[in-house]
Amino acid sequence: MKALTGEQFAISFERPALDGAGTIRSSAIVTELAAALRELFLDGVESVEPHSENELPPMGAGLILVPWPNRIADGRWQLDGKPQQLDRTEPATGNATHGLLRNTAYRLRERTTDSVTLEATVFPQHGYPFRLDTSVQYVLDENGLTVIHELTNESSDAAPVAVGAHPYFRVGTVPVEQLVARVDASTRFEVDAVAIPTREVEVDGTGFDLRAGRTVGELDIDSGFGGVGIHDGRAVHSVTAPDGSATEVWGDENFRYVQFYTPRNFPRAGGPGQAVAIEPMTAPANAFNTGEGLRWLQPGETWRLQWGIRHRAS
Repeated sequence: MKALTGEQFAISFERPALDGAGTIRSSAIVTELAAALRELFLDGVESVEPHSENELPPMGAGLILVPWPNRIADGRWQLDGKPQQLDRTEPATGNATHGLLRNTAYRLRERTTDSVTLEATVFPQHGYPFRLDTSVQYVLDENGLTVIHELTNESSDAAPVAVGAHPYFRVGTVPVEQLVARVDASTRFEVDAVAIPTREVEVDGTGFDLRAGRTVGELDIDSGFGGVGIHDGRAVHSVTAPDGSATEVWGDENFRYVQFYTPRNFPRAGGPGQAVAIEPMTAPANAFNTGEGLRWLQPGETWRLQWGIRHRAS
């Protein structure tokens, strides 16, 4: 029987241990369905929430989000004054959520021992009259996992695009509730009853200020953040274990927004529990309507951007 999420692309990287005793191995598994990151071990430490090859990514775990992350209100937006209606893919709210490739089988472009490049096409469809050729490359090296996106507009008109990813993080076997989450963001988006932003506010002096770090077990948050700090060309967020070891997610200067989510019902083999997602995004929710963070890709133009995950030892 074939896996329900399609072909499983396993990659690995090995390097000598710093103390000279043996070899440290990193590995990842990416699925044909949605180019989702299904499993990741960095320096032998489990770094994301895994899921079975025979289940859809739980709560969007590991998905690539193109040509928009998060939600578009009621799936509606305007293009040159003409109403556009996307398929409403979030039945509970009536919104269009997480782009147009989450149920798409990606094609293999190139594969080596330590990298895999997958590609998929966004064809013109309800509410999105553009063609985008997209690819995502996963690369393991001594610095961890780097994820490189390329989007090319093959349409005759400029196309609105944004990119996001949906990883849930771990630091080995440490209970998620014990991790300290740090999100380098100075603002957050208040939302309405269907999770559409209504205004952007400062996090100073509120329970949403995660810049100094807060224990995940204390948090019940599902919020988009802006004002992401860019230092030396990168935004960096993290979860840290009590012993000081950490999983860090970084994005290049395109990733100026982040969604932070701490569900308490994440499905696992041993029963549901708390999880923590830190989702790098180039635009916040409802960007097709607000224009915030949205990029208009010109005909024939290619956009290249990257983010990644790394392990920091104690």
